[in-house]
Amino acid sequence: MKTGGSENFLIRCLCVLLIPLGAIAHKNGAPCARCPRNAHCTNASSCRCDPGFTSLSGKVIFSTSSEVCTDINECGPPLYMSCGSLAHCHNVEGSYYCECAPGHELLSGGTKFQSEKENTCQDVDECSSGKHQCHNTTHCINVKGSYKCYCHHDWVARSRPLHGLNFTICEEVSFPSWTSPSGVNSQSLSRFFDKVQQLSQDFKPALAKNTIQDLMQEVDELLETPGDLETLAPSEQHCVATHLLVGLEDVLRVLSKLLPNGPLTAHAPAGTGPSVVGLVSTPGISKLLAEAPLVLDSKQQTVLREHRDFLAGGSPVLLSDVVSAFVSNKDTQNLGSPVTFIFSHHLVTPGPTQKVFCVFWEHSQDGCGHWSTTGCRMVATGDASTTCQCSHLSSFAVLMAHGHIQEDPVLAVITYVGLGLSLLCLLLAALTFLLCKAIQNTSTSLHLQLSICLFLAHLLFLTAIDQTKIKLLCTIIAGVLHYLYLASFTWMLLDGLHLFLTARNLTVVNYSSVSRLMKWLMFPVGYGVPAIIVAISAASRPSLYGTPTRCWLHTDKGFVWTFLGPVCTIFSINLAFFLMTFWIVKNKLSSLNRDVSTLQNTRMLTFKATAQLLILGCTWCLGVLQVGAAARIMAYLFTIINSLQGAFIFLVYCLLSQQVREQYGKWFRGVRKAKAEPENYTLSSGTVSDASKHSAAPDFCLPSSLSKYPKSGTYPCHQPLLGIG
Repeated sequence: MKTGGSENFLIRCLCVLLIPLGAIAHKNGAPCARCPRNAHCTNASSCRCDPGFTSLSGKVIFSTSSEVCTDINECGPPLYMSCGSLAHCHNVEGSYYCECAPGHELLSGGTKFQSEKENTCQDVDECSSGKHQCHNTTHCINVKGSYKCYCHHDWVARSRPLHGLNFTICEEVSFPSWTSPSGVNSQSLSRFFDKVQQLSQDFKPALAKNTIQDLMQEVDELLETPGDLETLAPSEQHCVATHLLVGLEDVLRVLSKLLPNGPLTAHAPAGTGPSVVGLVSTPGISKLLAEAPLVLDSKQQTVLREHRDFLAGGSPVLLSDVVSAFVSNKDTQNLGSPVTFIFSHHLVTPGPTQKVFCVFWEHSQDGCGHWSTTGCRMVATGDASTTCQCSHLSSFAVLMAHGHIQEDPVLAVITYVGLGLSLLCLLLAALTFLLCKAIQNTSTSLHLQLSICLFLAHLLFLTAIDQTKIKLLCTIIAGVLHYLYLASFTWMLLDGLHLFLTARNLTVVNYSSVSRLMKWLMFPVGYGVPAIIVAISAASRPSLYGTPTRCWLHTDKGFVWTFLGPVCTIFSINLAFFLMTFWIVKNKLSSLNRDVSTLQNTRMLTFKATAQLLILGCTWCLGVLQVGAAARIMAYLFTIINSLQGAFIFLVYCLLSQQVREQYGKWFRGVRKAKAEPENYTLSSGTVSDASKHSAAPDFCLPSSLSKYPKSGTYPCHQPLLGIG
């Protein structure tokens, strides 16, 4: 069979194409192993990494296709290929190259070469060769490996972006124009600006520091002795203050660029030129800013409207010096991150009628201005310092705005009428619990102590809550109120416990054990626990008893929670007692005959538990809920219900009690009969004396018919049922 040369040529071509891929053929025609990337075959079963690569296993020859060939870093350890001086080594995949350092080039004009032997790197003079990028306002000076652009004498550098690059340009600095404001007739101001003009004429950039010092001295002298400036109208004084603040800031912004590195200079990143930062305090200017108006931003106006308790009254008072902050860049109205200022000021403790603001002096179109809070917020304030954050730069200060508390007259009337009625009802209830022996038991003892505590608390609240003139007296009043109201809630807790234990023992004749337990707990817990809480609170923060407007607990540092904490705890526990009592009574009702008298007692027990929970528990939660849109409604509910606590106690535990009503009826009938037949009750002195021996205390309870008993003055009373009374 004849074979043409073209066939042999085709076979050779295929082999040449396949050998670089390490696929199926060897250069001498033998089969070739399948090799990984960056490797070639050496025979039918072995591979080897290409030059510039090495295997992960470290083997020169390998036979597995899973082997990996990685690049050798000729510029790093352990090889460290040397490129010679003024050059750097650069690694690339499978190889490397050398390059002259910045500011240098090869004699041939190129920059890349392969080995140290080829290194001919030398300095490049960018200035003489025209390869620099200095602006025409500067001159170029060659340095080793680079060049620098310098401003001409008495010029200053600033950075300007050009095509995405920053390079330095220079500008000539001269004293800014600053003249007297038009329309203001003042000899003191005219003399000041005459001195400013003299400083401008004598200005030399090399003496910028001296010029700034002289200028600040002139400003201080003007503000220390304002002369006829004090006779100007307030609106004109505000215009002068605005002109001084703005002009001084502009002059210092320009002149400070000529200062050497120091407190007023901060360097920006390399290549962008210097940036000037200045802080100027002008304490004397507060004389010209008296009665300046304060304009609140919309957010703070909304907050004050929601509180409804602060109305702006009079002009705000400066607490700190006026500090002007500026940088070389005038565009500082919307900073990327806020600037924090810490102002020191004289000791002050703002009250509810005073509010501290972080403000700046905002210039108006007419050349005057006003205090504004836009872009500034108060981070924290103490007795002698205030921390502010502002999103722009200007002239800042801390001031206190005075207002007055806007009291709701309707709430005031409800409070006084309700508490007055409660005092009367609490007094009648306490007398009933104390003198009516027919209902005296553990339950009435608890109610008696609760009534006494509430009576004293309400009486002190009505008569002394506003006695803030004497600090020590106000502190004592706040402490006593704290104790009395905590004691009231503690007696409520004991009453809730007693109701639960009574309900639990309805099915068991074990009431004596309940009475013994409550008598053992009553007084140590009822009066001892509140005393411990108040003692700890007073020892830890005595200064927080009493506020500038009320003799009550201060809200700072969460001190009011020394009252709200125990109250919320007691309410939660009593709620648990109520649920358990309700469950027990419900089960009891299902097992009793409705004609049995015990049923009436269990119903009364449930009613009283529910009433007491609403009267002395849930109502105080309304005070915590006085937020948002429903704050006013909650305030009215809180005031109405809590001011009538005494009336509710008298209604529930006296007027709605059948035994008490019977005793009231007997007493009234006895009084009427005594008035109608005075002769039937004429007693001899001896009889009265004998009667007084039988009864050491007055007896408030009377029998149903006085004619059934002898005229001895002593009458029996009905006994309570199941201690419910």
